[in-house]
Amino acid sequence: MKFIDEAKIEVIAGDGGNGVASFCREKFRPFGGPDGGDGGTGSSIWAVADRNINTLIDYRFSKVHRGSHGKNGRGSDCYGKGGEEVNLRMPIGTSIIDINTSETIADLTEQGQKVLLAKGGKGGWGNIHFKSSTNRAPRQKSDGIKGECRELQLELKVIADIGLLGQPNAGKSTFISAVSNAQPKIADYPFTTLHPNLGVVRIGFEKSFVIADIPGLVKGAAENVGLGAGFLRHLQRTNLLLHIIDLAPFDSAANPVEEAKDIVRELEQYDHSLLEKPRWLVLNKIDNLSSDECTKHTEDFVKDLGWKGPVFKISALKRTGCSELTKSIYDYISKVNQQRIRAEDAHVLPEAQPILSICLDDPRFRALD
Repeated sequence: MKFIDEAKIEVIAGDGGNGVASFCREKFRPFGGPDGGDGGTGSSIWAVADRNINTLIDYRFSKVHRGSHGKNGRGSDCYGKGGEEVNLRMPIGTSIIDINTSETIADLTEQGQKVLLAKGGKGGWGNIHFKSSTNRAPRQKSDGIKGECRELQLELKVIADIGLLGQPNAGKSTFISAVSNAQPKIADYPFTTLHPNLGVVRIGFEKSFVIADIPGLVKGAAENVGLGAGFLRHLQRTNLLLHIIDLAPFDSAANPVEEAKDIVRELEQYDHSLLEKPRWLVLNKIDNLSSDECTKHTEDFVKDLGWKGPVFKISALKRTGCSELTKSIYDYISKVNQQRIRAEDAHVLPEAQPILSICLDDPRFRALD
């Protein structure tokens, strides 16, 4: 299945049915009065997050989604039938943006999350609602309200704990295939990766994390140079970025330090929050260097780059150092998750404390002692 992470759609909710003006004409009921029913409510359109879907390909070719209209009311107090709601299943990680207002309507991050995209119109009133002591035979009725209509931009941002970034042929696809169950295409030419790849890295029993590989970044990626601009958004949901560097490029004219700086500038230009994310430096392809050369290249690279963060040396092809790196990543992710849980608990507890103190100060509780 082709990976599609962007789509534009139009959602049109159903119109409400019209109310009706009708009067009771049953035998033995003279002056039976008004009995016109209301119109039915038009169907609303909802977005539902579904983990079984991983692409927006259905919405690339099916652009208009309409809800059914509510039925008109009828006599004998018969109300019109409402339209059935329309559920649009979308992959987890989809952001829904109103094109006309640039407002983010929803961010689908949990399985089963349901968000209203376009509300169906209400049905009109029949003349039974206009009856009063002074208006015994009302002929008024109201028409149904039109349903909402919206033009939406769908953007899929994959949900992963770790994001890989680096120049083309830095070894990102080789790394993700070495440490996870992913099987990306690997070749000796640049831009082999044409869409994001997700892999689950298992450390042990019930210990795992998700890693995402995006196409290689080049200078000017934030301005649609190369393939990176269309996929930089997939790094926005990650907790940690792994910056993979080819420590031993075949091209003698290549400058790994300048290439690393170019990627940092592209992150800042595209979204400054990406630059603020925790980032580790992973020096790849050490199998092409001797021990002394590896040490010297590493020291020179870190010094010229001015890097002060964590540094790991690996060979994704030989899988050297990959185990130590994945264990360090898992420890970091576990620590982040624990901090988030504590922060959520600290946010909930202060709200419950005043209720408890009020109960203890209530005279009725002291009377029970």
